Amino acid sequence: MINLGIIGTNWITHQFVEAALATKKYDLVAVYSRSLEKAQEFGARYHKDIAYTTDLKTFFNLAHLHTVYIASPNALHFEQAKAAILAGKNVIVEKPAFSTPKEIDEIIELANLHNVYFFEAARNIHEKAFDTISDFLPLKDRIIGANFTFMKYSSRYDAVLDGLEPNIFSPKFSGGSLMDLGVYPLYATLGWFGVPNESHYFMRKIATDVDGIGTIILRYDLFDVTIQQGKIGDSFLPSEIYFDNGTLTLNGINSFEKAEFYDRNTKKRLLLPITLKENPMEEEALAFANVLNNPTDKMQGILYEEWVELARNVNQLIYDLRQKAGIRFTADQKDEEKNS
Repeated sequence: MINLGIIGTNWITHQFVEAALATKKYDLVAVYSRSLEKAQEFGARYHKDIAYTTDLKTFFNLAHLHTVYIASPNALHFEQAKAAILAGKNVIVEKPAFSTPKEIDEIIELANLHNVYFFEAARNIHEKAFDTISDFLPLKDRIIGANFTFMKYSSRYDAVLDGLEPNIFSPKFSGGSLMDLGVYPLYATLGWFGVPNESHYFMRKIATDVDGIGTIILRYDLFDVTIQQGKIGDSFLPSEIYFDNGTLTLNGINSFEKAEFYDRNTKKRLLLPITLKENPMEEEALAFANVLNNPTDKMQGILYEEWVELARNVNQLIYDLRQKAGIRFTADQKDEEKNS
Protein backbone atom coordinates (compact mmCIF):
# COMPACT_ATOMS: atom_id res chain seq x y z
CA MET A 1 0.00 0.00 0.00
CA ILE A 2 1.11 3.57 -0.71
CA ASN A 3 0.91 5.54 2.52
CA LEU A 4 -0.57 8.86 1.48
CA GLY A 5 -0.48 12.22 3.23
CA ILE A 6 -2.33 15.30 2.01
CA ILE A 7 -1.78 19.04 2.12
CA GLY A 8 -4.94 21.04 1.41
CA THR A 9 -8.38 20.15 2.72
CA ASN A 10 -10.64 21.39 -0.05
CA TRP A 11 -13.10 19.52 -2.28
CA ILE A 12 -10.52 18.46 -4.84
CA THR A 13 -8.45 16.79 -2.12
CA HIS A 14 -11.48 14.78 -1.03
CA GLN A 15 -12.01 13.78 -4.65
CA PHE A 16 -8.42 12.62 -5.02
CA VAL A 17 -8.37 10.73 -1.71
CA GLU A 18 -11.63 8.97 -2.59
CA ALA A 19 -10.19 8.09 -6.02
CA ALA A 20 -6.94 6.85 -4.48
CA LEU A 21 -8.75 4.68 -1.95
CA ALA A 22 -11.00 3.28 -4.69
CA THR A 23 -7.93 1.89 -6.47
CA LYS A 24 -7.08 -0.10 -3.30
CA LYS A 25 -3.46 0.93 -3.80
CA TYR A 26 -3.35 3.76 -1.22
CA ASP A 27 -3.96 4.28 2.48
CA LEU A 28 -4.55 7.76 3.91
CA VAL A 29 -2.19 8.07 6.88
CA ALA A 30 -1.63 11.81 7.44
CA VAL A 31 -3.38 15.15 7.02
CA TYR A 32 -1.75 18.58 7.28
CA SER A 33 -3.69 21.80 7.70
CA ARG A 34 -2.97 25.13 9.33
CA SER A 35 -6.09 24.37 11.38
CA LEU A 36 -6.12 21.17 13.44
CA GLU A 37 -9.91 21.29 13.48
CA LYS A 38 -10.04 21.37 9.66
CA ALA A 39 -7.54 18.53 9.42
CA GLN A 40 -9.58 16.34 11.76
CA GLU A 41 -12.82 17.29 10.02
CA PHE A 42 -11.27 16.26 6.69
CA GLY A 43 -10.09 12.87 7.94
CA ALA A 44 -13.25 12.01 9.87
CA ARG A 45 -14.98 10.48 6.85
CA TYR A 46 -12.18 7.97 6.25
CA HIS A 47 -10.80 6.09 9.29
CA LYS A 48 -9.30 6.69 12.73
CA ASP A 49 -5.65 5.79 12.11
CA ILE A 50 -4.64 9.17 10.65
CA ALA A 51 -1.93 11.49 11.95
CA TYR A 52 -3.02 15.12 12.11
CA THR A 53 -0.63 18.03 12.33
CA THR A 54 -0.42 21.78 11.81
CA ASP A 55 3.38 21.66 11.49
CA LEU A 56 4.86 20.87 8.08
CA LYS A 57 8.21 19.71 9.46
CA THR A 58 6.45 17.20 11.69
CA PHE A 59 4.29 16.12 8.75
CA PHE A 60 7.24 15.50 6.40
CA ASN A 61 9.19 13.65 9.11
CA LEU A 62 6.49 11.01 9.59
CA ALA A 63 8.40 7.78 8.95
CA HIS A 64 5.38 5.86 7.65
CA LEU A 65 4.44 8.58 5.14
CA HIS A 66 5.60 7.67 1.60
CA THR A 67 3.78 10.00 -0.79
CA VAL A 68 2.36 13.51 -0.42
CA TYR A 69 -0.55 14.93 -2.42
CA ILE A 70 -0.32 18.74 -2.52
CA ALA A 71 -3.45 20.77 -3.26
CA SER A 72 -2.64 24.05 -1.52
CA PRO A 73 -2.76 27.43 -3.36
CA ASN A 74 -0.56 27.35 -6.47
CA ALA A 75 2.19 29.61 -5.14
CA LEU A 76 2.79 27.30 -2.15
CA HIS A 77 3.35 24.16 -4.23
CA PHE A 78 7.06 24.70 -4.87
CA GLU A 79 8.30 25.10 -1.30
CA GLN A 80 6.04 22.32 -0.03
CA ALA A 81 7.07 19.90 -2.78
CA LYS A 82 10.72 20.76 -2.24
CA ALA A 83 10.48 20.09 1.50
CA ALA A 84 8.68 16.81 0.87
CA ILE A 85 11.31 15.61 -1.61
CA LEU A 86 14.16 16.58 0.73
CA ALA A 87 12.42 14.43 3.35
CA GLY A 88 12.44 11.50 0.93
CA LYS A 89 8.76 11.60 -0.05
CA ASN A 90 7.18 11.19 -3.48
CA VAL A 91 5.00 14.14 -4.47
CA ILE A 92 1.74 14.38 -6.40
CA VAL A 93 1.17 18.08 -7.05
CA GLU A 94 -2.23 19.32 -8.16
CA LYS A 95 -2.17 21.18 -11.45
CA PRO A 96 -0.83 23.69 -12.16
CA ALA A 97 2.11 22.22 -10.26
CA PHE A 98 4.43 25.23 -10.32
CA SER A 99 4.52 28.89 -11.25
CA THR A 100 7.71 29.11 -13.33
CA PRO A 101 10.06 26.91 -15.39
CA LYS A 102 12.81 27.43 -12.80
CA GLU A 103 10.57 25.94 -10.11
CA ILE A 104 9.63 22.83 -12.06
CA ASP A 105 13.22 22.31 -13.24
CA GLU A 106 14.47 22.40 -9.65
CA ILE A 107 11.79 19.97 -8.46
CA ILE A 108 12.52 17.49 -11.26
CA GLU A 109 16.24 17.68 -10.54
CA LEU A 110 15.70 17.21 -6.79
CA ALA A 111 13.32 14.28 -7.30
CA ASN A 112 15.90 12.54 -9.50
CA LEU A 113 18.67 13.26 -6.99
CA HIS A 114 16.70 11.85 -4.06
CA ASN A 115 15.27 8.86 -6.00
CA VAL A 116 11.65 9.86 -5.50
CA TYR A 117 8.85 10.64 -7.95
CA PHE A 118 7.17 13.90 -8.95
CA PHE A 119 3.75 13.74 -10.60
CA GLU A 120 1.61 16.64 -11.79
CA ALA A 121 -2.04 15.74 -11.26
CA ALA A 122 -3.30 16.61 -14.74
CA ARG A 123 -6.09 14.09 -14.76
CA ASN A 124 -7.32 14.31 -18.36
CA ILE A 125 -4.18 12.79 -19.90
CA HIS A 126 -4.44 9.77 -17.59
CA GLU A 127 -7.98 8.84 -18.58
CA LYS A 128 -8.22 5.75 -20.76
CA ALA A 129 -10.30 7.92 -23.11
CA PHE A 130 -7.26 10.12 -23.76
CA ASP A 131 -5.40 7.10 -25.16
CA THR A 132 -8.49 5.98 -27.09
CA ILE A 133 -8.60 9.38 -28.78
CA SER A 134 -4.83 9.36 -29.33
CA ASP A 135 -5.07 6.01 -31.11
CA PHE A 136 -7.92 7.30 -33.30
CA LEU A 137 -6.09 10.42 -34.46
CA PRO A 138 -4.68 10.17 -37.99
CA LEU A 139 -1.21 11.20 -39.04
CA LYS A 140 -0.61 14.90 -38.46
CA ASP A 141 -0.64 15.67 -42.19
CA ARG A 142 -4.34 14.74 -42.16
CA ILE A 143 -5.21 17.11 -39.30
CA ILE A 144 -6.22 20.58 -40.46
CA GLY A 145 -7.05 22.25 -37.13
CA ALA A 146 -8.64 22.05 -33.69
CA ASN A 147 -10.78 24.17 -31.38
CA PHE A 148 -10.81 23.40 -27.65
CA THR A 149 -13.08 25.13 -25.13
CA PHE A 150 -13.13 25.07 -21.35
CA MET A 151 -14.84 28.02 -19.73
CA LYS A 152 -16.61 27.85 -16.39
CA TYR A 153 -17.74 30.72 -14.18
CA SER A 154 -16.04 30.75 -10.80
CA SER A 155 -18.15 31.74 -7.80
CA ARG A 156 -14.99 33.34 -6.39
CA TYR A 157 -15.17 35.93 -9.14
CA ASP A 158 -18.07 37.42 -7.18
CA ALA A 159 -15.52 38.30 -4.48
CA VAL A 160 -13.37 40.04 -7.10
CA LEU A 161 -16.37 42.09 -8.16
CA ASP A 162 -16.76 43.04 -4.50
CA GLY A 163 -13.19 44.36 -4.40
CA LEU A 164 -11.51 41.32 -2.83
CA GLU A 165 -8.63 39.14 -4.09
CA PRO A 166 -9.28 35.41 -3.58
CA ASN A 167 -6.27 33.13 -4.05
CA ILE A 168 -7.49 31.70 -7.35
CA PHE A 169 -7.51 35.22 -8.85
CA SER A 170 -4.40 36.55 -7.11
CA PRO A 171 -0.97 37.14 -8.72
CA LYS A 172 0.52 36.55 -5.26
CA PHE A 173 -0.82 32.99 -5.37
CA SER A 174 -0.21 32.42 -9.11
CA GLY A 175 -3.87 32.56 -10.04
CA GLY A 176 -5.93 33.33 -13.12
CA SER A 177 -7.86 31.43 -15.75
CA LEU A 178 -4.85 30.23 -17.77
CA MET A 179 -3.34 28.55 -14.71
CA ASP A 180 -6.58 27.08 -13.39
CA LEU A 181 -8.52 26.04 -16.50
CA GLY A 182 -6.27 26.69 -19.50
CA VAL A 183 -3.87 24.04 -18.23
CA TYR A 184 -6.36 21.29 -19.22
CA PRO A 185 -6.61 22.03 -22.96
CA LEU A 186 -2.88 22.79 -23.04
CA TYR A 187 -2.12 19.36 -21.59
CA ALA A 188 -4.40 17.74 -24.16
CA THR A 189 -2.90 19.73 -27.03
CA LEU A 190 0.73 19.02 -26.15
CA GLY A 191 -0.11 15.43 -25.25
CA TRP A 192 -1.61 14.83 -28.71
CA PHE A 193 0.36 17.15 -30.96
CA GLY A 194 3.60 18.05 -29.14
CA VAL A 195 5.16 21.46 -28.55
CA PRO A 196 3.89 24.14 -30.98
CA ASN A 197 6.13 26.26 -33.19
CA GLU A 198 4.43 29.49 -32.10
CA SER A 199 2.10 30.51 -29.30
CA HIS A 200 -0.12 33.57 -28.82
CA TYR A 201 -2.44 34.63 -26.01
CA PHE A 202 -5.17 37.25 -26.23
CA MET A 203 -6.73 37.75 -22.84
CA ARG A 204 -8.75 40.10 -20.67
CA LYS A 205 -7.33 41.11 -17.31
CA ILE A 206 -9.59 41.51 -14.31
CA ALA A 207 -9.26 43.88 -11.36
CA THR A 208 -6.69 41.70 -9.56
CA ASP A 209 -4.30 41.95 -12.55
CA VAL A 210 -4.57 38.33 -13.71
CA ASP A 211 -6.48 36.92 -16.67
CA GLY A 212 -10.17 36.15 -16.35
CA ILE A 213 -10.74 34.93 -19.91
CA GLY A 214 -8.60 34.43 -22.97
CA THR A 215 -7.97 32.88 -26.37
CA ILE A 216 -4.81 30.90 -27.11
CA ILE A 217 -3.57 30.19 -30.61
CA LEU A 218 -0.93 27.49 -31.08
CA ARG A 219 0.71 27.14 -34.50
CA TYR A 220 2.01 23.81 -35.76
CA ASP A 221 3.60 22.96 -39.11
CA LEU A 222 0.31 22.15 -40.84
CA PHE A 223 -2.48 23.36 -38.55
CA ASP A 224 -3.47 25.67 -35.70
CA VAL A 225 -5.12 24.89 -32.38
CA THR A 226 -7.40 27.57 -30.90
CA ILE A 227 -8.22 27.37 -27.20
CA GLN A 228 -10.94 29.41 -25.53
CA GLN A 229 -10.77 29.30 -21.74
CA GLY A 230 -12.00 31.44 -18.86
CA LYS A 231 -13.34 31.71 -15.32
CA ILE A 232 -15.60 34.74 -15.63
CA GLY A 233 -18.19 33.21 -17.97
CA ASP A 234 -19.63 29.88 -19.06
CA SER A 235 -19.28 28.04 -22.34
CA PHE A 236 -21.34 25.05 -23.43
CA LEU A 237 -19.48 24.48 -26.70
CA PRO A 238 -17.88 21.11 -27.45
CA SER A 239 -14.25 20.73 -28.49
CA GLU A 240 -13.36 19.61 -32.01
CA ILE A 241 -10.45 18.24 -34.02
CA TYR A 242 -10.69 18.66 -37.79
CA PHE A 243 -9.41 16.02 -40.21
CA ASP A 244 -9.21 16.24 -43.97
CA ASN A 245 -12.13 13.79 -44.15
CA GLY A 246 -14.25 14.70 -41.13
CA THR A 247 -14.55 16.04 -37.60
CA LEU A 248 -13.95 14.49 -34.19
CA THR A 249 -16.22 16.11 -31.59
CA LEU A 250 -15.41 15.84 -27.87
CA ASN A 251 -17.96 16.71 -25.21
CA GLY A 252 -15.19 18.29 -23.13
CA ILE A 253 -11.44 18.73 -22.94
CA ASN A 254 -10.91 18.56 -19.16
CA SER A 255 -12.55 15.14 -19.06
CA PHE A 256 -13.82 12.88 -21.82
CA GLU A 257 -17.29 11.38 -21.61
CA LYS A 258 -18.07 11.22 -25.32
CA ALA A 259 -16.15 11.37 -28.59
CA GLU A 260 -17.88 11.14 -31.97
CA PHE A 261 -16.35 11.17 -35.43
CA TYR A 262 -18.32 12.46 -38.42
CA ASP A 263 -17.02 11.02 -41.69
CA ARG A 264 -17.66 13.52 -44.49
CA ASN A 265 -17.37 10.90 -47.22
CA THR A 266 -19.78 8.32 -45.82
CA LYS A 267 -21.96 10.82 -43.91
CA LYS A 268 -21.81 8.41 -40.98
CA ARG A 269 -21.08 9.04 -37.31
CA LEU A 270 -18.87 6.79 -35.20
CA LEU A 271 -18.94 6.80 -31.40
CA LEU A 272 -15.55 6.00 -29.88
CA PRO A 273 -15.64 3.38 -27.08
CA ILE A 274 -15.36 5.62 -24.02
CA THR A 275 -16.49 4.89 -20.48
CA LEU A 276 -15.84 7.48 -17.77
CA LYS A 277 -15.12 6.45 -14.20
CA GLU A 278 -17.54 7.77 -11.60
CA ASN A 279 -14.63 9.61 -9.99
CA PRO A 280 -12.61 11.22 -12.82
CA MET A 281 -9.43 11.18 -10.71
CA GLU A 282 -9.36 7.41 -10.19
CA GLU A 283 -7.47 6.67 -13.39
CA GLU A 284 -4.68 9.12 -12.61
CA ALA A 285 -4.39 7.79 -9.06
CA LEU A 286 -4.04 4.27 -10.46
CA ALA A 287 -1.51 5.41 -13.07
CA PHE A 288 0.66 6.99 -10.36
CA ALA A 289 0.34 3.89 -8.18
CA ASN A 290 1.49 1.65 -11.03
CA VAL A 291 4.70 3.67 -11.32
CA LEU A 292 5.27 3.89 -7.56
CA ASN A 293 4.74 0.16 -7.06
CA ASN A 294 6.88 -0.93 -10.01
CA PRO A 295 10.10 1.11 -9.86
CA THR A 296 12.07 -1.42 -11.93
CA ASP A 297 9.45 -1.86 -14.67
CA LYS A 298 10.86 -0.43 -17.90
CA MET A 299 7.50 0.49 -19.42
CA GLN A 300 6.36 2.30 -16.28
CA GLY A 301 9.68 4.14 -16.26
CA ILE A 302 9.18 5.28 -19.85
CA LEU A 303 5.65 6.47 -19.05
CA TYR A 304 6.91 8.40 -16.04
CA GLU A 305 9.62 10.15 -18.06
CA GLU A 306 7.03 11.09 -20.71
CA TRP A 307 4.75 12.59 -18.03
CA VAL A 308 7.61 14.59 -16.51
CA GLU A 309 8.66 15.96 -19.89
CA LEU A 310 5.06 16.83 -20.75
CA ALA A 311 4.67 18.61 -17.40
CA ARG A 312 7.84 20.57 -18.10
CA ASN A 313 6.66 21.56 -21.59
CA VAL A 314 3.18 22.61 -20.41
CA ASN A 315 4.72 24.68 -17.62
CA GLN A 316 7.08 26.41 -20.07
CA LEU A 317 4.24 27.16 -22.50
CA ILE A 318 2.01 28.63 -19.77
CA TYR A 319 4.94 30.77 -18.65
CA ASP A 320 5.60 31.97 -22.21
CA LEU A 321 1.92 32.81 -22.73
CA ARG A 322 1.81 34.73 -19.45
CA GLN A 323 4.90 36.74 -20.28
CA LYS A 324 3.60 37.68 -23.72
CA ALA A 325 0.29 38.77 -22.18
CA GLY A 326 1.93 40.78 -19.40
CA ILE A 327 0.71 38.59 -16.53
CA ARG A 328 3.28 38.67 -13.73
CA PHE A 329 3.24 36.66 -10.53
CA THR A 330 5.07 37.21 -7.26
CA ALA A 331 6.89 33.96 -8.13
CA ASP A 332 8.38 35.66 -11.21
CA GLN A 333 9.86 38.38 -9.01
CA LYS A 334 11.31 35.78 -6.65
CA ASP A 335 13.05 34.04 -9.53
CA GLU A 336 14.50 37.33 -10.73
CA GLU A 337 15.76 38.17 -7.24
CA LYS A 338 17.49 34.78 -6.98
CA ASN A 339 19.30 35.45 -10.27
CA SER A 340 20.31 39.02 -9.46
